Amino acid sequence: MTFLEFTEGPMFYFAAALFVVAGLWRLVGIVRLGKKPDLAPARGSAATGFLKGNLRHFFPRGLFAQRTWMHLLGGYGFHLGLFVLFFFAAPHIAFIEKFTGLSWPALPRWGFIIAAEIAFAGLIVLWVRRFSDPVMRLISDWDDHVGTWLTFIVMLTGCLALQEAHDSLRAIHMLSVNIWLIYFPFSRLMHAFTFFLSRGATGANYGRKGMNP
Repeated sequence: MTFLEFTEGPMFYFAAALFVVAGLWRLVGIVRLGKKPDLAPARGSAATGFLKGNLRHFFPRGLFAQRTWMHLLGGYGFHLGLFVLFFFAAPHIAFIEKFTGLSWPALPRWGFIIAAEIAFAGLIVLWVRRFSDPVMRLISDWDDHVGTWLTFIVMLTGCLALQEAHDSLRAIHMLSVNIWLIYFPFSRLMHAFTFFLSRGATGANYGRKGMNP
């Protein structure tokens, strides 16, 4: 078994299984926490508040937008760029098709390059703000920086792996992906799946009280 076969085979299966199991364990644990019963009479819909709480936070209020425009720009650039790379890069579509049989049109090479540049720029902006802004520096710890650098390495090795003639580059990319998958559910990277729960819980609380989230 070659190193590439190992990283795309047994190691990937282990990392993916741990990612799913540990991720579901954390999500179920959060949901099972529940909340204290609210004895006050309902003045609105908690379900509507849950939905509004999620949608409303995609667009910051005017005052906050002025103060955090760099974070907003970097955040949207990174997350949208990464979404496009993950789902529309030709190698990723081929990898998904290998395991699921599903396939869809891929980005042209120039589209991949643009999406990658936007994602890299956004991630770098977010990381620089994390240690340059006094408040962000205080609330950040090693987990935030490790998650950022692991994501950066996954993206960088992925771009290098486009040289498909070099199996070693592809194997290094898969190794970094597997490490990222293992680290993900035990870190703040889990916010990719939990943000809608936290936003929704706040929105449901406000919605039940008849307030605008």
